[in-house]
Amino acid sequence: QVQLVESGGGSVQSGGSLRLSCATSGATASNVCMAWFRQAPGKEREGVTTIDSVGRTSYADSVKGRFTISQDNAKNTLYLQMNSLKPEHTATYYCAARFIWDSRVFPCTVAGGARAVARHYWGQGTQVTVSS
Repeated sequence: QVQLVESGGGSVQSGGSLRLSCATSGATASNVCMAWFRQAPGKEREGVTTIDSVGRTSYADSVKGRFTISQDNAKNTLYLQMNSLKPEHTATYYCAARFIWDSRVFPCTVAGGARAVARHYWGQGTQVTVSS
């Protein structure tokens, strides 16, 4: 059973940084795709970034150059380093995991994850608030 527990959210001023962490269990298989999603008030949940078991990453255009996803397999922990934060980054951020059975249709990318939202396991979410 996959369990995901996020931490590290909080309030920060514009231009600041935060690092989110996600403690994982049951998500160490070679076909697991780890991801961060976010959901702002009144908006749909959207994919932010993904990383596969060998460290290949993808990012939404809106966060390229600002956010970095990484994982520490020894600690079973996923991270999201967020730099140069803006008020529009305010959202609840969710750690997510998905088993990939057909990478041709649902690859471990932001776009692939958007087509397979229902296939994810989810954490409880952590709030990030960026003030101007």
